[in-house]
Amino acid sequence: MKSRYIVAFIGLCVLTQSSCTKNFQAENTNPNAVSSPTPGFVFTKALYDGMGNASGVYGGSVMFPILQGMMQYTTSYNDVAGFGSKYVSSQVTQSSATFNAAYPDEINEIGIVIKTVKNDPSKVNLLAAARIWRVFCFSKITDLYGDVPYSQAGLGYDSSLYKPAYDSQQSIYMNMLSELDGAAQSLDAAKTTFGAADLIYAGNTAQWKKFAYSLMLRLAMRLTKVDPASAQTWATKAINGGVITADADVAKLPYLSSGQVINQNPMAYNLWNSDYIAQNGSTNTEGGKYQDVWINYLKSTNDPRLPIISIVYNNGVPDTTAANQKGMPSNINNVRPANFVTYSEPNPKTVLLLGSPQLIFTPAESYFLMTEATLRGWYSGGSAATLYTNGVQAALRQWAIIAGSAGTISASAMNAYVSANTLVAGTLDQQLSQVYTQFWVSIFPDGAEAFSSWRRTGYPALTPNNYPGNATGGQIPRRMVYPTSEQNLNGAAYNAAVSRQGADDLMTRVWWDKK
Repeated sequence: MKSRYIVAFIGLCVLTQSSCTKNFQAENTNPNAVSSPTPGFVFTKALYDGMGNASGVYGGSVMFPILQGMMQYTTSYNDVAGFGSKYVSSQVTQSSATFNAAYPDEINEIGIVIKTVKNDPSKVNLLAAARIWRVFCFSKITDLYGDVPYSQAGLGYDSSLYKPAYDSQQSIYMNMLSELDGAAQSLDAAKTTFGAADLIYAGNTAQWKKFAYSLMLRLAMRLTKVDPASAQTWATKAINGGVITADADVAKLPYLSSGQVINQNPMAYNLWNSDYIAQNGSTNTEGGKYQDVWINYLKSTNDPRLPIISIVYNNGVPDTTAANQKGMPSNINNVRPANFVTYSEPNPKTVLLLGSPQLIFTPAESYFLMTEATLRGWYSGGSAATLYTNGVQAALRQWAIIAGSAGTISASAMNAYVSANTLVAGTLDQQLSQVYTQFWVSIFPDGAEAFSSWRRTGYPALTPNNYPGNATGGQIPRRMVYPTSEQNLNGAAYNAAVSRQGADDLMTRVWWDKK
């Protein structure tokens, strides 16, 4: 009986073949789908994902507390959540999270944008912005891991290339610097832009050019230990090209205080939901608090940012009084301390503000990097002391950009701090110590950028936590580890990278991080 139905069905198909195939494509096409991507939509998504993953939040949410802990901003009595400040061996694989998240998200997305617009001369500004953002995203990945897939990244869909080679970090850096230069020079104010889809600058080509040269300055100064000649060449080009020095040009991504999670500040969201949502200082889910190193430094320098960013709960009421702030030690052994509530934590009105913008590049960073360039004799457009003071002033203004009136520091407090923190006379190393300790304060809560700056300069002079069972011999890590899946799914490329770079562990230095 069944065979009869089969024969009948075949016969029916033969008799009706023309009608079965005549409108096949039209009838089997989703009317709600698009045949080609809309660059603006994908670019916006790439901005959100790139910023979230660069912060160690989206996809790899564990990276944010890891990097904050390593830079001794925060800690936890919990060994799992406290890995960043304790380097616990059993938690090392957490550090692969950013790698895992970045490639299927922003790297793939920005690749789609570039492919869609690259052959249309009228969309040169869209291509330039995408190239600049791609460099930003890749710089964050390679700075954490060293050699990574770069030239063959994101080609799975286009070219069925599912096992991309790892490029050397040196070649990645040289290409990123060239990409920034080419993109900056190609920007054309007379041509179309992403407009409202560009959440950073709304299509302002002059500001995108400043952002490109600012990133170039950041990457150029990464090379001071490993290739000082290239560092000088690219830093000089960047400064001459025009970097971000005005608050109006700050590269920042805006967020909303409600709605979908992707629209909320990723750093604030991570902190809020992982630890501080109860707002009582006691029932912090992951056991997190500010670390004593961070709070003690701010108190010792009478930093006016301390009451802006820090509170302690007194009888359930948030207290911003500087004298009452206290950081938690990083060596607490996996047991909640009895006085846990007395330790300081992020201020809900500033650091935890879900609708606050996230700063990507600021005048403070430009000024601190130009201070170093001047001290090295690479730049003569101003005195190092003046550039440094400009950087300190800009950093103090940043919290008003982030949190409005809640982050505003009075003119008198600002002037007092600036007067007490002029650039000291001394050796280059002594001056860099001051510059990059100040940078460490200014870049908070961006632990990823603080980590890169610390590895290159050695400042601030942080004391490692030799916690029992740590994976580093009691030293602060120098890089993050690749995902285990890379060994299994992309073994040849992984092995080549390890052979070239060194052991896949926390203490192997990336190319630019030389002693």
